[in-house]
Amino acid sequence: MNNASDFYKLQIEIHSEELQKIKQKLVVSSTIRLVVFLLACFGVYFFFGNAKIVIAVIVLAIAAFVYLVSKHSGLQYNRDLKKKLIEQNETELDVLNRIFHHLPSGEKYKDPLHFYSQDIDLFGRGSFFQYLNRTALESGSDFLAKIFTENKIDSIPIKQKAITELSGMPKWRQQFSAIASLVKTEVSATEVAKWLKDYKTFVPKWIKPVSLVFSIISVGLIVFNYLGLVSGYAVAGWFFLGLGITGKYLKKVNNLSSHTSKIQSTFEQFQKLILEIEKEDFTSKLLSEKRSLVLGSSTKASAVLKKFAKHLDALDQRSNMLIGVIANGFMLRDLRQSYSIEKWIEMHKESVPVWFEVITFFDAYNSLGNFGFNHSKYVFPKINSDVPVLKVKGAGHPLLKETTMVRNDFQINSEEFFIVTGANMAGKSTFLRTVSLQIVMGNMGLPVCAEKAEYNPIKLITSMRTTDSLTDDESYFFSELKRLKFIVDEIKTDRYFIILDEILKGTNSTDKAIGSRKFVEKLVASNSTGIIATHDLSLCVAAEELPEVKNYFFDARIENDELFFDYTFKPGICQNMNASFLLKKMQIVD
Repeated sequence: MNNASDFYKLQIEIHSEELQKIKQKLVVSSTIRLVVFLLACFGVYFFFGNAKIVIAVIVLAIAAFVYLVSKHSGLQYNRDLKKKLIEQNETELDVLNRIFHHLPSGEKYKDPLHFYSQDIDLFGRGSFFQYLNRTALESGSDFLAKIFTENKIDSIPIKQKAITELSGMPKWRQQFSAIASLVKTEVSATEVAKWLKDYKTFVPKWIKPVSLVFSIISVGLIVFNYLGLVSGYAVAGWFFLGLGITGKYLKKVNNLSSHTSKIQSTFEQFQKLILEIEKEDFTSKLLSEKRSLVLGSSTKASAVLKKFAKHLDALDQRSNMLIGVIANGFMLRDLRQSYSIEKWIEMHKESVPVWFEVITFFDAYNSLGNFGFNHSKYVFPKINSDVPVLKVKGAGHPLLKETTMVRNDFQINSEEFFIVTGANMAGKSTFLRTVSLQIVMGNMGLPVCAEKAEYNPIKLITSMRTTDSLTDDESYFFSELKRLKFIVDEIKTDRYFIILDEILKGTNSTDKAIGSRKFVEKLVASNSTGIIATHDLSLCVAAEELPEVKNYFFDARIENDELFFDYTFKPGICQNMNASFLLKKMQIVD
């Protein structure tokens, strides 16, 4: 943890120094542009009587100004990039101190019907997603949420190696994320890919040779007119002919331009992200496979995207009067640029979704690598196929502060069930969420909050926060029954770890005891494993008759009229409940 903190502080210092240098360069750049403008004005004024020299001065000034603007834009981009890098490192320092509630919460990913996400604070304010997520792209955030909720147990060692490699590349990760954070898109990557796939061409194939010949003739006419060999009427006539040819397709070019202007920034920035991926030689299988998708047999994806971005930028320049009118009249520029865009789309429209998916993957996995870097003391569960489903030493919840966290050791074997009793606030719910996260994080390939962990991968289902639904006119009890029915249906076809917090809370105690016992028997008869927390001590009797069931508890003790908790997971049945004590202590009852 200290190493991560030192790294972030050092990066803030380095990037802050570099930012100041860039700001100084921007001041110089602005000054040079002003000087060029003033010199151009002076040149036009001084040679005002000589049209040829005035034109030459204007042309040279425009060329110099375009070059300087391009350089200035590059400096502005680097300035913004440095600001993002500084912001990233400041955010990480905050998160190390558990200050993260200002980050995107993932509220939109909440799903009360999901296998486990609603019960274990996976999304929303103060959630594990909010704590871990550093995605810069919306598609990356969506993919990260999918990783959180997919409940898959395949390829875990491969995922672990990928996350391990990325965790050791903090500078690369931050550079990639900073670039991604500067992507400002009006349409999503999915919409861009669909538009490319459905695009219908309109530019005739003959436009490429014709535009080339037309441009050559235009240059010749202008030069000859400059030398006095051709009249201005001939040049004007040729110019209006060009405008007429371009005007025939004006509506379709405008439509193309309106679409491409929205996606231009996407391709410019995505090209930079692809370039970052191409430049890095990854060693883990998963990262190498993803990188190979952007490395073509002859041309790299970054070069292809850069070319397309240039085509889009060139078409976007048509809004400039000089380019939009004069270049079209003399060079049929709009049609030639549209033709280049259409040829690119025809050649690469199938590859674009794949490239975008690779960018999305790295944006999401960077968050996982960042989590590994921030928690260097966490351990990757050793994957095994032996009897213990989960054997953990020093298990803790990653959202709790290290200084106050109480860690617990536990081992649960395949097809075992723990009945966990305990006083109110003694730690049962935190323990259930800790175990749940151990499984979810293990399946994702993340290191877990523990000193040592062994894991036989298993899918997870929980039922801890069932609620009634006024919208669907459902009682609390019926909602819980639906959830239990969902669990029963799922365990018929697959192997699951079941975590329940109080079974049948919505019915009377006698009915609850009978129903809970029958449900436990049904779970034990399946090939599932799990933990059931309850205040109903009668359920603990099941351990005497079913060898697969074991009793554990969290204790509380009252000393000198004060309540104390040790939050320690112990074998046995809880004997000390505290509801009556708390009611009296808080003067709710006498």
